[in-house]
Amino acid sequence: MLKAVIFDMDGVIIDSEPMHHKAYHDMFDEVNITVSNELYESFTGQSTLNICKRLCDVFELSETPEYLVSLKRKHYKRFFETNSDLALIDGVEDLIKDYHSNGLKLVLGSSAAMSSINQIFDRFDLNQYFIAKLSGADLKESKPHPEIFINAVKASGYTANECIVIEDSTNGIEAAKGAGVFCVGFDSFHSKNQDYTKADLVIKDFNEITYEKVKGALLS
Repeated sequence: MLKAVIFDMDGVIIDSEPMHHKAYHDMFDEVNITVSNELYESFTGQSTLNICKRLCDVFELSETPEYLVSLKRKHYKRFFETNSDLALIDGVEDLIKDYHSNGLKLVLGSSAAMSSINQIFDRFDLNQYFIAKLSGADLKESKPHPEIFINAVKASGYTANECIVIEDSTNGIEAAKGAGVFCVGFDSFHSKNQDYTKADLVIKDFNEITYEKVKGALLS
């Protein structure tokens, strides 16, 4: 029986990809590297530190990964504070309220830094619905490693087969399946060139996974 839902944040709760894209590419310019679209898209769902470690390896940079992280976060913070158009993804707030009102425990499992998570949750008043928030930046491993979802299941207080994960990235889906959790792949126009073949269910609209539909169709 379904007891808890684990949400990714970027691409599921918030369309922050344009800000991340701008922040990363401003950082790339600062350290004089040219990152292909294919390489950039492969980063989706990973923590900033792990992305910056890969950049240092691929481009043999003299800068440290931690320095690249600080540059990227500097740019992201500026964009976040000046972007008055930032909004939740269509339908997700209603879905969160639907799950919460039906007694499901909600957990966030995001690769974003906790500072970024708190910015989003404070701005859109989401803390009232979630019992826990986990940041991949605080963990040893990054998605597609399942560590964050193994920990998210523990934080829910239930077992893996009593939870579902909602993810939009190839790396996130692989991480969810590695943790033994039913995974809903959210295939939206915000997510570019991601592979949903490993997801248990693929959706394009949150109305497809309301509480009544998930309870009856997936885990009855």
